[in-house]
Amino acid sequence: MAIPSFVDRVTVNVTGGNGGNGCASVHREKFKPLGGPDGGNGGDGGSVILRVDPDVTTLVDYHRSSHRSAKNGDQGKGDHQAGANGGNVILPVPDGTVVSTPDGEVLADLVGPGAEYVAAQGGKGGLGNASLASAARKAPGFALLGEDGEARTIVLELKVVADVGLVGYPSAGKSSLVASISRARPKIADYPFTTLIPNLGVVVAGETTFTVADVPGLIEGASEGRGLGHDFLRHVERCAALVHVVDCATYEPGRDPLNDLKVIEAELAAHGGLEDRPRLVALNKIDVPDAREIAEMVTAELREAGMKVFPISTASHEGLDDLKFAMAEVVRTRREETPAPEATRIIIRPSAVSGPEFKVIKTDDGWLVQGEKPLRWVRQTDFGNAEATGYLADRLNRLGVERELLKLGAVEGDAVIIGDGPNAIVFDFAPEVQAGAEILARRGEDHRLEEPRPAVKRRRDKDEEYHAFKAGELEAPADLSEYGKGWVEDEVDLSPAEAKAAEKAAAKAARKAAIE
Repeated sequence: MAIPSFVDRVTVNVTGGNGGNGCASVHREKFKPLGGPDGGNGGDGGSVILRVDPDVTTLVDYHRSSHRSAKNGDQGKGDHQAGANGGNVILPVPDGTVVSTPDGEVLADLVGPGAEYVAAQGGKGGLGNASLASAARKAPGFALLGEDGEARTIVLELKVVADVGLVGYPSAGKSSLVASISRARPKIADYPFTTLIPNLGVVVAGETTFTVADVPGLIEGASEGRGLGHDFLRHVERCAALVHVVDCATYEPGRDPLNDLKVIEAELAAHGGLEDRPRLVALNKIDVPDAREIAEMVTAELREAGMKVFPISTASHEGLDDLKFAMAEVVRTRREETPAPEATRIIIRPSAVSGPEFKVIKTDDGWLVQGEKPLRWVRQTDFGNAEATGYLADRLNRLGVERELLKLGAVEGDAVIIGDGPNAIVFDFAPEVQAGAEILARRGEDHRLEEPRPAVKRRRDKDEEYHAFKAGELEAPADLSEYGKGWVEDEVDLSPAEAKAAEKAAAKAARKAAIE
């Protein structure tokens, strides 16, 4: 199956990168056995960003490859090393691209070079245990997991940005008109539906420069899906003015300029949103004798109806200058009436914090806890680590989940569900039960950081004996000669090599003392 060169509507699956996990590490250095936590944070996942590129005119790249993913963030490391962030993926799109959901909800309308929209946000990296340390939790033995990146399906729809749109029946001469008044060279042939894609041409009329779009031929019923008009009517939505190109030399039965104009207007009305666009009528092919007579017959009637009519010939170029300057006048007037666009501002609207942050619902399976915070906290928790599970319980208690469950009548042993679907986490409700990591100490703490080491205690005792002897409160200390120096292996924290060297030094000193 051949892939078209012009695509103006595609469905794309975008996925943001996952955040890297935080690192649980303890600083280890000579003479510093308890250096404290030094696990770094995980890197943030990359995002998928749509950006308008003036050099891109079609969505065909996403027709060929409809799955786009950003890179994951790296995991944190020890020694306070944060993981690298995942790189963003920039998807260039044409000017005039509308981003929407498969259900039709419009998410963004990208107009103007550089306009951006974050289609899939990357996940946040997890915190390392160094960031989780506090006065009450001095040595956390766990870290938070990185969050998954956002995954969604979006629809990209291109609406050509042009000043003037040419509409009319197939073979009415729209492509020939674009080729005659601009440098565009669309495909031209003597059979219907020659044009399969919108063609853009840049026209200069006096001091006004504007763009003209040749929209593929419309027929009766185009707004309902007949012909090609259903696919390309969207391309006239952004046009400042419309030009009806009417074929005055057609030999098809039942066709005449007035009827053609009536049919096209009915299709535009059925599509909707084009009632305020100025109209011009170009009666084409007057180089044919019969066509000139027909054009002269209907010109007066159309002008009486308030329409601006221009008999033209794309073959002989008759009447084209008048039509160009008329289009330029309409475009200039429209630009003057349209206020200048304001500079794009980034507006951050944080979510309201006054409302409840979670909700508890009684279900047949148990108590269901809903809310963005509980769901995020569950995704960040490593349930293989008892201390991390206890930390989650603390966070939920501080949020008020336990109080709400008790208020609604939950009893010990009831199932508590956080999350939806197969990834939901189920707990047995146990109010005020401490985690296993806290049986010996408060969560995240280490008694070794609170209590002095035995060697320190022995040194302090010797210091007290020495000062008591100097003050006359003690006749003689037990080992005054060794005060402040010569501590043996069991009185200090030594490496194996240092302990062996100390043992040799002690043996040498003993032999020397025996000889003396």
